[in-house]
Formats: sequence, structure tokens, C-alpha cells
Amino acid sequence: MNKDKIEGTTREALGKLKEVTGKAFGDKKLTANGIAEKTAGKVQKAIGTIKDLPKR
Repeated sequence: MNKDKIEGTTREALGKLKEVTGKAFGDKKLTANGIAEKTAGKVQKAIGTIKDLPKR
């Protein structure tokens, strides 16, 4: 487990929280920001996975 995987997981969770909150309150901007942050978290987590590959 490296820093990118941990931060990516955190960003993904925060993004999901923002997305759900935005949908609950009908805030399209918050929903869009949540989706973007969730996607960025997935990308960052994937980068962390790639960085771990040579170590295996």
C-alpha cells in the first residue's frame, strides 16, 4: 500500500459523499464536483497500483 492508493481511496470516498449529498439536495454543481473528485480518486488509486507493480 502506498501513498497514492491511500489518497486515491480517500478522494474517491469524499467524491462519493459529495455526489450523494448533491443529489439529495438537488445541487447539480456539488453532484458534478463529487463525480469529478471520485473519478480523480480512482485514477490516483490506479497510479498507486501501477507504482506497486515493479515491487512484486
